[in-house]
Amino acid sequence: MLLPYFDKKLLEAGCDEAGRGCLAGSVFAAAVILPKGFKCEALNDSKQLSERQRYALRPLIEKEALSWAVGVVAPQEIDKINILNASFLAMHRAIQQLQIQPEHLLIDGNRFKPYGEIPHTCIVKGDGKYLSIAAASILAKTYRDDYMLKLHEEYPFYSWDRNKGYPTVAHRLAIRRHGPTPYHRLSFQLLEPQLDFKP
Repeated sequence: MLLPYFDKKLLEAGCDEAGRGCLAGSVFAAAVILPKGFKCEALNDSKQLSERQRYALRPLIEKEALSWAVGVVAPQEIDKINILNASFLAMHRAIQQLQIQPEHLLIDGNRFKPYGEIPHTCIVKGDGKYLSIAAASILAKTYRDDYMLKLHEEYPFYSWDRNKGYPTVAHRLAIRRHGPTPYHRLSFQLLEPQLDFKP
């Protein structure tokens, strides 16, 4: 059972990102402020849910949330500032778009760059502990998946409809055969030495 809040006296926004470990595509982050009485037994860490469950929960989260937003950082920006800073920036962009300013931020993970004067608490595996972070994880994941499906139509060789840009063997073999696209993160190790063979 996920917890409804970290501090019941404060208006909290849960924040999470998706796509940090990918070789291609933008990193997405979401920020979600849920009402105090919000309950949803189906809500959980997006990684624990099926694709169908995530997409079923998204409209519920968007309807019930007091405010929600999604922030995006492009591959070129990731290459310039590194993926850790890009993850923070994506969260900052999501928080900036909220229609209500939260009094406290709940951040999934163990590190964060402060956003303005708003206090924050980092929670390792927070998407499996707090409702607002779980909600943010679902929005970040589904909006990023939608984006990768659109990119797949442009570059079908890389199977982004299935791997969503993550470093699968098929994805890396496609990079070897076809080279990187404008959506690949060139600062990442796109090819593994183990794949350096001639079939």
